[in-house]
Amino acid sequence: MIFTDYYLECLSHASYLVGDESTGRAVVVDPQRDISGYLQEAEARGLHIERVIETHVHADFLSGHLELAAATGAVVSYGENARVDFPIEPLAHGQRLILGEVELEIRSTPGHTPESISVVVHEHAGDEVPYGVLTGDTLFVGDVGRPDLLAAIGVGPEDLARQLYRSLHGQILTLPDATRVFPAHGAGSACGKNLSTETRSTIGEQRRTNYALQPMTEDDFVAIVTEGQPLAPLYFSFDAQRNRQLRPLLTEDEAPPALSLDEVLALQADGAVVVDTREPLDFWAGHLRGSVNVGLQGRFAEYAGDVLAPHDAIVLVGDPGTDLEAKVRLGRIGFDRVVGRLDEPVRAFLDRPDLVERSSRLTVAELEARLRDTPGLVLLDVRNPGEFALGDIPGSRRLPLPALTRGLDSLDPGRPVAVYCATGYRSSIAASVLAARGFGDVSDVVGGYEAWLAMAAPATA
Repeated sequence: MIFTDYYLECLSHASYLVGDESTGRAVVVDPQRDISGYLQEAEARGLHIERVIETHVHADFLSGHLELAAATGAVVSYGENARVDFPIEPLAHGQRLILGEVELEIRSTPGHTPESISVVVHEHAGDEVPYGVLTGDTLFVGDVGRPDLLAAIGVGPEDLARQLYRSLHGQILTLPDATRVFPAHGAGSACGKNLSTETRSTIGEQRRTNYALQPMTEDDFVAIVTEGQPLAPLYFSFDAQRNRQLRPLLTEDEAPPALSLDEVLALQADGAVVVDTREPLDFWAGHLRGSVNVGLQGRFAEYAGDVLAPHDAIVLVGDPGTDLEAKVRLGRIGFDRVVGRLDEPVRAFLDRPDLVERSSRLTVAELEARLRDTPGLVLLDVRNPGEFALGDIPGSRRLPLPALTRGLDSLDPGRPVAVYCATGYRSSIAASVLAARGFGDVSDVVGGYEAWLAMAAPATA
């Protein structure tokens, strides 16, 4: 058996290639949208990817099933309850896919979504202990899939939570303890609330340590998994629908065209969003007026999806050679309208200093001085609800980043605003959004809540 797992840190997303050496037949499970890694692996191993298996209709990324089908001729498969707008070969509960010596067993495991399945991997037919189980978003390491993401389209989270309980106890926990667990996500994903930094485990380890698998009634399970879930990123509902549709394919090797400053200004005047992908410190030092800063490091696509709309025309400003990476990472969540990049940003800024502005950044000491001396200052906390429970800076107003653009009407553009998050990355995003939307006095707090806590600690010790 050939078994390769791929982990995309920036989206906490795991996908898998399973193949049989004797026949060269292979499948890919839950692929990311840029598929070159799977194609290269298959070519190097002498494999033919004949099927793409989706454990469910994903909400947190745009899957690569259409790209793989176009590149390899593979059929696309979901569980029987999936409803999509393109041809698929549904997989029934109990169905076995024979690749050669390697066999895949399909188990229906609804709960995270109605169509969710898990894939039990048998290295050899008849093995007493399966090699592993690809659990999608049904079971994570340390958590289980959240059942509330479909609430916006009328599917009740309590009903799904009950289905999830039965799937876990009737289909997943019936596997031997030594069976390896390979989920679709790890720590940082908003598809659960307690995901481990480990990306694989075993059934036995999860039976012992996973809070949601401890002995409890179905009612207790429903209560525990439906409360305290993180705020879903703004783009999730878009991706959940987009993954059901036929759509254009991602061209992962085609960089955005270079644009002159005048072309960028014309696009911006016509409604395009200028996204500056440089580090917050570089953005602070000087950027094109009206641009939004989402640094390319870290969870770039997720945070861009929090503050941009899926159909926004996007112009990139960034360090040399980063534009293709930014385009592909935006494409991973279906934000495909990257219309170009500013050519030679440093030269453009030097040639037109009248179009360049600096951001305001405050140290914790400067923030405390402003809180004393600036009447009406709004201190805005853009962390997630789970982070609020850890404490906040006194006097803060809470507006998580995924809710920022929808909550702008609740803020007064005429009042000064200081924004903070945990460490300063999200606050730079939020502050740039506010400035681009016409807020006249906006600062972000360097180091965020952690810096404030470190400064406050000696005084409270």
